[in-house]
Amino acid sequence: MSATFFVPIWLWLWRDAPSTFADPEVAMRKIREIAITPEAIQEGRIHIEKINGPLLFEQGGKPAEYDAGMRLAIERGLFWKHESGTFLKLTRGSDFFAYIE
Repeated sequence: MSATFFVPIWLWLWRDAPSTFADPEVAMRKIREIAITPEAIQEGRIHIEKINGPLLFEQGGKPAEYDAGMRLAIERGLFWKHESGTFLKLTRGSDFFAYIE
């Protein structure tokens, strides 16, 4: 006898719903917004989990959207990412606050 698995309809609707962070520019702006909070910055470093946690779990972003937004932010010079991938730093030469709307 095979087991039946019930999947609620809201789960299917949620899975296919368009995301707010589908545009990498929007995801980058949200990452920047999260990064400038005092809780995120410690000794000049921004620990990556202080950014990806709120974006993925509190804001409902998807890992691919987070990745696209983070890549765009690094490409535009907002952050420098450590080789280990555990923390970021704001770049001195970046016009970080010019992106604030």
